[in-house]
Amino acid sequence: MRDVTITIEGQPAVTTPAGTRVRELLPAKLPNGLDVIAARVNNDVVSLSYPLTVNSAIAPLTLAASHGWRVYRWSLGFLLAMAVRNISTAAQLRVRNSLGNGLFCSIDWPDAEAVAPLAARVARLEQAMRELVARDLPVEQEWESYEDALRLFEQTGQADTVNLLRHRNPPRVATIRCGTFRDLAHEPLVYRTGLLQLFRLTPYETGFVLDMPALDAPDRVAPFEPQPHLFHVYQEHAAWGRILGVTTVGQLNEAVANRQADDIIQTAEALHEKKLAAIATAIADRKPTVRLVLVAGPSSSGKTTFAKRLMSHLRVNGLRPVVVSTDDYFVGDEHNPRDEQGYLDYEHIESMDLPRLNRDLLDLLEGREVHLRNFDFPTKTGRDRAETSRLGPQDVIIMEGNHCLNPQLTSQVPRAVKFLIYVSALTQLSVDHYNRISTTDNRLIRRLVRDDQFRGHSALRTLERWPSVRRGEKRWIFPYQHLADAIFNSALDYELAVLKPFAVTLLNQVKPDHLEYAEARRLTGFLHNFLSLPSITVPGDSILREYIGGSLLKY
Repeated sequence: MRDVTITIEGQPAVTTPAGTRVRELLPAKLPNGLDVIAARVNNDVVSLSYPLTVNSAIAPLTLAASHGWRVYRWSLGFLLAMAVRNISTAAQLRVRNSLGNGLFCSIDWPDAEAVAPLAARVARLEQAMRELVARDLPVEQEWESYEDALRLFEQTGQADTVNLLRHRNPPRVATIRCGTFRDLAHEPLVYRTGLLQLFRLTPYETGFVLDMPALDAPDRVAPFEPQPHLFHVYQEHAAWGRILGVTTVGQLNEAVANRQADDIIQTAEALHEKKLAAIATAIADRKPTVRLVLVAGPSSSGKTTFAKRLMSHLRVNGLRPVVVSTDDYFVGDEHNPRDEQGYLDYEHIESMDLPRLNRDLLDLLEGREVHLRNFDFPTKTGRDRAETSRLGPQDVIIMEGNHCLNPQLTSQVPRAVKFLIYVSALTQLSVDHYNRISTTDNRLIRRLVRDDQFRGHSALRTLERWPSVRRGEKRWIFPYQHLADAIFNSALDYELAVLKPFAVTLLNQVKPDHLEYAEARRLTGFLHNFLSLPSITVPGDSILREYIGGSLLKY
């Protein structure tokens, strides 16, 4: 048997027989006391059971690393699904959406189980999970022929997994086994259940939240923080999914394969139109009169297209929208705040000239003529516009930007005349009932495509910037979402089928010598689950056009 050369982060290279498992070369814990739960091998994230067959550079992963945190979260979902199956083979688990730092889940229990109070059912389920952890069972990847895998999941009643496989044709299928429980291998998992000590089930509404540690506090389970406003939007979108008849990727693929996707696209877009009309009516009917509409949301949530389409609906309601761009109030690099590393922090709220913005807004609202500001991005300088602006009695200002829900942005404008809207892509679609689609992944794939199409940024550059973008969202956007008067869910349940051909081509450009390779590999594997839809099927005013191009709207 030949040897391979292994370099472990911070240590001299060693040789070992090919086929050695990663866990045999790594400590069980790091000096900070955190368990090693997975590893990065040649910049790809793998289980600790992964066999080393080529020369490799290895880095251990814990809950304090973003990739390790993801492995832990996926592993908890697997553990939960196994516990449900052990309690009742007839119970139908659905891992639905993120809620705070946890995952909201629901279970359709058989009648004999459903009579017990929700709290008692959740407590029983948590106890079943803890028993599996205490047994420290091995979690192993196994390969099956395509036919055997299909037969296996048919026999265990995992219909959504069967539907997913029907639209793929690999000669063999990777599965995960723990005891008698089997699932498709979607992402790397911990190699033993004993590593999953930190979790809690919290009864909530009609289901429960699977709580786990936060990335910045990996040694304890994060406290549960209810988000009723966002929860309502998730529930609303789940209802839309039922209207569409599409709640899993397998069901979407079925519609694509049967040439029935047009109905899904038209219904999804009509639901967006209905929500836009309702928000516009709420703005027009509000007393006292709304004079400033503020639209905020995280990156690639569709804020810009939403704001443009909202303007049309406001006109239908007799209002005349006037756009004021927050981008025109950047202070420029000379005065821009810097982050802890000394880099210019364009996400910081003080990257904008707040006194000037508030002064211009107040002057407009009081009927005075104003020379609004214009920011020249090539020279990174601001100047007054030559023309003046003035609001009429039916005029309403629309502003969109990352900080628009932050009271500090428009601190001098009375709250009574402001209408705050939060936009995000809160998808209800899941890979299968156990494995949800992250709304963050949905937005990242949108951004990858948009940055290539319109900003000349490679996939590597977008992936490099993404952690910084996420830190900015966590600091400057998410803390204020509860202040919104309305929430618009920009997710379209068919969009990943359209984005797939664009995104996969870009992700394949990221190579194993890049740290971002693990993320590119993960996203490529995830998109492999989708059948593709041609972009010609997307309506010209769809929010999706903001990313793929061809919009009827002017940006």
